[in-house]
Amino acid sequence: MSSVRVLGVDPGLTRCGVAIVDGRVGAKLTMVTAGVIRTPPDLELSRRLLAIESDLESLIVAHRPEVLAIERVFSQQNLKSVMGTAQVSGVAMVLAARHGLDVHMHTPTEVKASITGSGRADKAQVTHMVTRLLRLDKPPKPADAADALAIAICHIWRGTATNRLAAATGGRS
Repeated sequence: MSSVRVLGVDPGLTRCGVAIVDGRVGAKLTMVTAGVIRTPPDLELSRRLLAIESDLESLIVAHRPEVLAIERVFSQQNLKSVMGTAQVSGVAMVLAARHGLDVHMHTPTEVKASITGSGRADKAQVTHMVTRLLRLDKPPKPADAADALAIAICHIWRGTATNRLAAATGGRS
């Protein structure tokens, strides 16, 4: 099986974690890039979404990922935060479709379980494992970048294995 390049996105309106990882099941993973797209809270919402879209598009054009793996929005107590996260997710998915990328969503529990073996792992445990799995000299910062790396790794391990199973069984997994 060949390597896949995955754009991992930890959606957020103020801090949107982004990362690109190359890899395949059973092989070493390689971090291509990781960081955070930031927008100021006092900027009008449509301008914030436009800034995120522009930075994500630049990342896609520069690095040519094949897949967008994004954290599935889940319900929180802060409805305003959930709405911003959902809006950023929508922008990322539309952009992925425009560039012909496959889009896959993973829940926070799936990501944590894939990276650490426990769906209840905390951010420190996830960051520690991401650092080890990518053989980095120091933990990626800020946490949003580490989360985006974890989402990309999760997809490489879970998504490519699922796709391989579906192809082998004619879609009957």
